[in-house]
Amino acid sequence: MADEERTEQQDGGDGGGEHDAASRAKEKAEAWDSAREKVAKLEEQDEPPKDLKDWPDDEAKYITYGGGEGDHGYDEGVEKKLGPSSLERHEDGSVTIEGEKVDNPEDYKADEPADVATDVPGKDGDDDDGKDD
Repeated sequence: MADEERTEQQDGGDGGGEHDAASRAKEKAEAWDSAREKVAKLEEQDEPPKDLKDWPDDEAKYITYGGGEGDHGYDEGVEKKLGPSSLERHEDGSVTIEGEKVDNPEDYKADEPADVATDVPGKDGDDDDGKDD
């Protein structure tokens, strides 16, 4: 009898451990469905959000914008709204698209997120290890 009581206590007292797992799985599936819908709405917009704060911060942040890899080419899907796939940024600040240097690289510069730390360890020769070199 003591073993049965312990099992009941572990299951939450009602013997419904399997039911709890099933309901948690259902809730998780519903959350993912909601996340997919949220990303689909983002993809339908003319442009993706520019500000990081406008992107999802729930389960939707784990859904790939434009679908999974291999579903289609970058230039065939909504990812095209993010910019040309052949855009390359170079160390000297120049930008090329399809190998051709653009006249104004500033046109392709993304806005820096507002919450980016400005004191980056290792920047400007300072490794911020707390030691005097």
